[in-house]
This record gives sequence, structure tokens and C-alpha cells, in this order.
Amino acid sequence: MIEPTVGFIVYGVHKDGLKDPMGQPFIDAAVVARSEKALAAAGIKLVRHEVVVATKEEAITALRRMKDDPKIDAVVLFSGTWVWSAHLVGAVREFAATGKGVVLWTHPGSQGWRPVGGLVMHGGLLEIGLAHKFVYGPAEDAATVEKIAAYARAACLKNGLNLSTIGTFGGRGMGQTCGVADPSQWMRMFGIDIDSRDTTELIRTAESISKQKIDALSPRLAKLFGAAPEASVVNERSIRLYLALKEVVEREKFDFYTVQSFPGLGDHYSATCFAQSMMLEDGHGTSTLGDFNTALTVLLLTKLSKEPVYYGDLQHVDVQKKEIKIIGDGACPPSLACKLGPAGFAEHGIPTEGEAGGLSVKLICKVGDGVLARLGRVKGEFQMAITRATVFEPPAAQIEARLKECGIPFWPHGFVTAHCDMEQLLQNWTNEYACLGYGAHLYPALVDFCELTGIKAIQL
Repeated sequence: MIEPTVGFIVYGVHKDGLKDPMGQPFIDAAVVARSEKALAAAGIKLVRHEVVVATKEEAITALRRMKDDPKIDAVVLFSGTWVWSAHLVGAVREFAATGKGVVLWTHPGSQGWRPVGGLVMHGGLLEIGLAHKFVYGPAEDAATVEKIAAYARAACLKNGLNLSTIGTFGGRGMGQTCGVADPSQWMRMFGIDIDSRDTTELIRTAESISKQKIDALSPRLAKLFGAAPEASVVNERSIRLYLALKEVVEREKFDFYTVQSFPGLGDHYSATCFAQSMMLEDGHGTSTLGDFNTALTVLLLTKLSKEPVYYGDLQHVDVQKKEIKIIGDGACPPSLACKLGPAGFAEHGIPTEGEAGGLSVKLICKVGDGVLARLGRVKGEFQMAITRATVFEPPAAQIEARLKECGIPFWPHGFVTAHCDMEQLLQNWTNEYACLGYGAHLYPALVDFCELTGIKAIQL
């Protein structure tokens, strides 16, 4: 899970202990200290600027320091008291040109005139068209702090994509129209380079994996699945493919990747189900079928969550119950398994979609709150559909029947309640895949990420 780094700058004209006519300092040091502490408790690393900014020169010094620090994802400008906004906006504009985020935070209270300083800066930045997050609320309010934390995480996501590379192994899988990418658009919007490799490189690498490396994986598989898979050529190829993917992705320095799976690799060597499950378990952003949009969604959720991410088909949608069954074609990180349906091994089992066969993962996803999301394009423009969701376990007596409903009971199942208008979900979903991330904090961070990157957020 990412930890954003934020510059913290207090501003105000009446500083350095200057007192109001009632004998109180205009800038309340206790309020500032509580606000810094609240951000740190929310998982934000703070880089504090010790000088309270009032003059143009002070603003330039403070914001250039934050601009030139590669660790800084955003800056929080904290209203200490009123200020002459013209002294600050130029330096803020120069900082924002880097693409880093800007938050204006105003702690309520009549003493100190903080709202005046906050609103004059807010208005000034609106006047010049500078995108920013304006937050009004106390440090003691969890919702206020979460607004800033979500924005900081979103800024960290955006900055982390710059200069990154997505690798693609093979071409488009299963004839998908709704997962293709325009390399120029990805570079323009995200700073992501797209690099490609043929899947034959994976096969060559897989066949070169030593028996020692395969044997060394057995203890981990036993921990995740309760036992290692049965010895067979097909199962060994699945393991070899996982180790090959890991080796090539790390060697080529791909930040995330997508793989064609089939036709091709799954027909001639091995289905990718097990390999993809383990790469998700390892925290890699990935997708099958050459689906770039799912791969980026998985990467974002992976960076935001403490849990691995599951992507699979929206295999059934019950509009009345607001229930969705997510069934991946054999791929799911095994640590997401619940006790009712622990992780086990199965087979891919669909000869028309990978004749070579291979290991797959069987499980039922554990309970928890999170989101369903997927990036997509409509007429070439990016949008992301996002809904809050809760993963549940059906009653034990119903499990066998629920698994058989789809005709493939041995593939991983996630039973999800979507907290949204289901008709709107169906109309705005741009693919058969849903990406499931655990954590209620994911929703606002994804919305802010869309705002920062120019993606249309469909908040369901």
C-alpha cells in the first residue's frame, strides 16, 4: 500500500507570534500541530516547511523546495490567518506545473481569521484556473482528514505512473475491442510507455527454469493452498510459466503488464491462470487477454490496498438483489480465500480457450468492504466506473448450489453486493471484467485520481 509524501506549508501575514487586539496569537500553533499529527496518523509522510509564508519571496522558496523534491506528491497549504493571495499564487502555479497536487486546507474557527485566508487563496486559484482541492474542516474530523488523505494517495498514484512502462506479451486476446490501447494517448495522459514482447520469450524462459527453482516454490504453495499440486507435465508448465513471467517482468523492468493468454500461449504451452494468480499475489498489476484498461485498474487498486486484487468476469448480475457474481477464469490471488471456500488447485477446463490446459485456482473470496472499478474508453476518451461494494459469503448450505449455477464450479467465485443503481452500473460498464479491491478508502482515492488525470469518473 502506497504512502504518499506531502509538503506542509502554513501561510499568513500576521505571523511570528503577532497577537490580535485580544492578546491571542493570530496563528494558533496548537491547531497547526494537531493538523500535522492528524495527517501523519492517516498514513501521510509530511515534509514540513518551518517558515510561515507571507511574502512572495517566502512563497517562492517554500514551493520551489517542494517542487524540486522528487519524493513530494502534493503540497498542503494550511491557512494560518489571512494573507495577500497575490504574493502566493504565482509560486503555487509554478509548483502545480510539475503535475503535483495542491490542497488548500482551512481549519474552522473565528479566532485567527483562518477562513479568510483560505477563501482568498481558493478564489485566487479559481480565478487563474489552477486545479486544486479545497478542504474546510477540523483535524479532529475523520472525514476531513480522509479527504486530504485520499487526494494525497491519488496524487501519489498519478506521479508514480509517470515514466513507467507497461509490458504486453502477445497481442489482443479473444478478439477484445474494449481493452486495446493507443500508445500516444497513454503517454500523453499518464506518462506510461507501452513495450511489447512475443509470448515465445515466456515459453523459452519457462523451459529454462531450473528444477531447483521449482522445488523451492513448494513451501510457499503449501502455505497458500495447503499442499503442492500433483506432479504432472501440465502442472509443472503452469509453475514454470509463473516463474518465467516473474523473471521476464523484473528483467525488462516492466512496472505492470498484460498477457494475451489465448489464442497462442494457452493453446501451445499452458493456460495462464495459475501464473496470473501468483503474480497478483505478489502485488503485480496485470491482466489477461491484452486488456490494457483492466491492467491499469488492477495496478491502481493494488497500490491503494493492503490486499491483493481480484479481476474476473461479471458472470451474473442480479439487479433486484444488487448482487454480482465475479468469476475469474481460474485466476485469483489465493490469499483472498475465505474459510468456507479455501484456496485449492483446479484445472483450467475449457479446451476452446487454452487447449494446453493448466492449473487454475479454486476459492471463494473472503468478506470485506471495497470497490468494483474498471477503466474504459468511450469514443476514445477515458472514463472509470466506480462503485462501493461488499463481498459476502453465501450460507454454507447454499454454497454447492451457488457454485454450480455457472456450470464451472471449480473457478474462483466472488459474491458481491454493489451499493449503487444497478441500471447505471450496467449502462456504464465498459467490459466483462470487474476489478475488486478491498478497502473503503479506495473509492475517494480513485475519484480524485480521475480528477487529477482528466479521466471522467462515473461514480455509481
